[in-house]
Formats: sequence, C-alpha cells, structure tokens
Amino acid sequence: MKRTLVISDIHGELDLFEELLQTANYDPTNDQLILLGDYIDRGPDSKRVIDKVMQLKDEGAIVLKGNHEDMMVRALTTDEERVWKNWTNRNGGDATLKSYGFSEEEFKVEEDAPFVKPNIHSETLEKHLNFIQHLDYYVETDDTIFVHAGVHPEKSIAETDPYELIWIRDIFHNGYAGEKTVIFGHTPTKMLHEDKQSCSVFYGKNRIIGIDGGAVYGGQLNCLQLPEKIVYSINADDKNKSKEGEPHDKQTV
Repeated sequence: MKRTLVISDIHGELDLFEELLQTANYDPTNDQLILLGDYIDRGPDSKRVIDKVMQLKDEGAIVLKGNHEDMMVRALTTDEERVWKNWTNRNGGDATLKSYGFSEEEFKVEEDAPFVKPNIHSETLEKHLNFIQHLDYYVETDDTIFVHAGVHPEKSIAETDPYELIWIRDIFHNGYAGEKTVIFGHTPTKMLHEDKQSCSVFYGKNRIIGIDGGAVYGGQLNCLQLPEKIVYSINADDKNKSKEGEPHDKQTV
C-alpha cells in the first residue's frame, strides 16, 4: 500500500521543504504526497517553492489552496486597496514579490498615501497565478478530509464557503465532531498544544490533526506519514546542522 505524506505551510522555505522530502524518502512512484497550502509569503523563496510544487503536482502530488495563495490572487487580480495592503504590508506578500525579482520601490504602498495599485507583471508570475487559481480547496477519502484550515462543524464540506475552508480556526478546533479525521494546517500547532512551545503535530481528541509547525516563524516543517502516523520534521533553527548530517526528528504516535 502506498504511503501518504502530508505537508502544509511551507511559506517560501524551499530549503526546509526539499530537506523534508529527502528525509521522508519521498518517492512519487510509491508515495501519495498531499500539500495543504500556504506555499508562499514571509519566507525567502516563494517563487521557487511554487516552481517545486508545480513539478510535484505534475509527478502526482495532490496540491490544495491556502489562504495565502488566495490573498495573493486577490491582491494581484483586483484593484482593491485593502486587499493589496493586507497582503503586501501585513501578511508577507512583500517577500513573495521580492522572490519574483520586484523591488520594494515597485510594489510598496504606504498606509496613509493615496492608493494607486502598482503595475506588477511578469510571465512567470502570470503562469503561477493561473496555477494557483485552479487549485482545489480540499480532498476527501472514505475516512479522512485534507484541507488547509479546517471544516465548519455545522455544515457539510460540499456546502461550505471555500473562504471558511482556508481561514477557519476556533469553531473548527473546538466544535468539530464528525466521524472523519480532518488533517489541516493554517494554525501553528503551538497555538493548539497545552505546551505553547511545542511545534510538533497536534492530535485533537475530536479527530483533528494539525500539522503546521510554524517553520517560517522559527518552528519546524512537519510531514505526517499515513496510515502509520509517523512524523518527519525539520527544525528551522537546526537547518544548517541537519544539512551537515545531524539526525532529523522523527516521531511515531
């Protein structure tokens, strides 16, 4: 039986992502890789992460959309001042645009200045936007739902607004009581653990499993292997040591 490997919230950390795939011995011919979104923003290599994700999808990976991809699309395809500033000034979109080769002078809009949307275009960026716009919001199997943020506990997933699937937090964490296990990212697991310093995978008593280790904030990038629930992780602070041959963290639950 194929292994299923699940990763979320890469946020431009290409080195960590590639290291994690290597650590998990990912083989697209034998493994099913599922990526839960938030490939971009805050980290240094968003463009190259999207290139990698596109390659992995071509090789058979299931690739879902996160809220940061949604912000990027809305910022670049509409003329809304609030949307642009929210993405570039507060949610790491500036780092993403820099990764595509744009300078701060080309895209920075001051909070109090009259709004004129910057003219941001490139062939690669347009290609990536088209890719992102066609990503699915969730994938469902007989016993598991894979989604970026979570599901609404009082609605069927098919009837849920996609916005909720990529943004929901507390009402899902505390109120979900469905029969299927939900595996999600979006919320760093240190916000879910009683030990607020832990970046390990979170196993809720209500069949929810959070895997966002907050790598871009100095935490760790996690990969959950199913059905065994083996976890591979790369600690952001120990990245350089890991490349020099130090052992990686691996846990079995």
